[in-house]
Amino acid sequence: MIIRIVKMVFRKEDIPAFLRLFEERKATIRSFEGCRHVELWQSISDDGICFTYSIWENEAALEAYRHSDFFQETWSQTKLFFREKAMAWSVKKESAAAIPCLS
Repeated sequence: MIIRIVKMVFRKEDIPAFLRLFEERKATIRSFEGCRHVELWQSISDDGICFTYSIWENEAALEAYRHSDFFQETWSQTKLFFREKAMAWSVKKESAAAIPCLS
């Protein structure tokens, strides 16, 4: 499993347009081959900061999505709303048993 986290910072006036775009497209993203989960997070302290959190079966599935016409079109529209350049991470989840809880 691959977890993909993308941080996007939007101009305030473009937040509603981005949220509409994501709402229109999230079902197609979720149904893309290899996508197990996708959700949108919005910062509590700055609603211009959003993150997408998605889970993919493997790197090949993520790369196939990233090279799809659908992604290219969606990303080109999304970039129009940016206040800052996006940042992205592909990570894997470590076993919860291996990470001690801090109190």
